[in-house]
Amino acid sequence: MGQYILAYLVGAILLVIALILLAKPIKWLFKLILSCMLGFVGLIAFNLVGGLFGLYIGVNIATAVTVGVLGLPGLAMLLFLQHIV
Repeated sequence: MGQYILAYLVGAILLVIALILLAKPIKWLFKLILSCMLGFVGLIAFNLVGGLFGLYIGVNIATAVTVGVLGLPGLAMLLFLQHIV
């Protein structure tokens, strides 16, 4: 009986240590996903307004990540690259 309690105690301690070590990468991943979703929404909003002026940026995962991570400078970079190429 005492062996089971010791095994559960060691398992619980290892689980807590693993969760503490993985907390930062998981937090970083959720922040990245949130910024990508905001970039996606930002691109859709830009395309609605920019369509009035003839500006359009394709909405895909690469452009959403670029705008989500870099913000307005990323949007400006995509516009610049679109007109250069």
